Amino acid sequence: MRKISLWLFILTFTVCAARGQDAATQQQIDQINGKLQDLLDAQAAQGKRLDAVEKSISDLQDKLNQPAVNNSASADDLKKLAEQVQEIDKKRQDDNDLILKQIASLGKISGGSGSSHHSSPNVSTNTSDQTATGPQKGYDYTIAPGDMVSTIAKAYRDKGVKVTTDQILKANPGLNPNSLIVGKKIFIPDPNAK
Repeated sequence: MRKISLWLFILTFTVCAARGQDAATQQQIDQINGKLQDLLDAQAAQGKRLDAVEKSISDLQDKLNQPAVNNSASADDLKKLAEQVQEIDKKRQDDNDLILKQIASLGKISGGSGSSHHSSPNVSTNTSDQTATGPQKGYDYTIAPGDMVSTIAKAYRDKGVKVTTDQILKANPGLNPNSLIVGKKIFIPDPNAK
């Protein structure tokens, strides 16, 4: 029985030792699995960072391949632009002069004197060819210092000529009501005259 007990004791000791060894082995396997999982997570994070770096490099390459856009103008560009504007203005003035010459020649052809102003406002009733609606009867008026279109219209209304500032401006195309030229003759239409 002693032998059996001894064998039983050895067997129990061996089983306990094996179980202890299995537990240590299992603990080492769990540690290795944890470290392996940490490495896999780190690798995934590193992959994401590499993708972001590749995208940044690709964006930078695209920017380098695009032509540079410069929104600022140099002094030479501004000088050229100024010259072009002056050339356009000169052409505009030439066209304006040509139009005025043609209007004058049309006035001569239609029997007018070429001038739309005939006499002073107090002298007589005249016809002007300046309006778009055809000849009108009215008065010539020479602009005096301090005159405004509204005061001229009022002065004629006071004399019995029922004219408005709009009618005066329509009868005198190109007249700037904010800058009347002293000594210039304008036509004052008489809406009551037929």
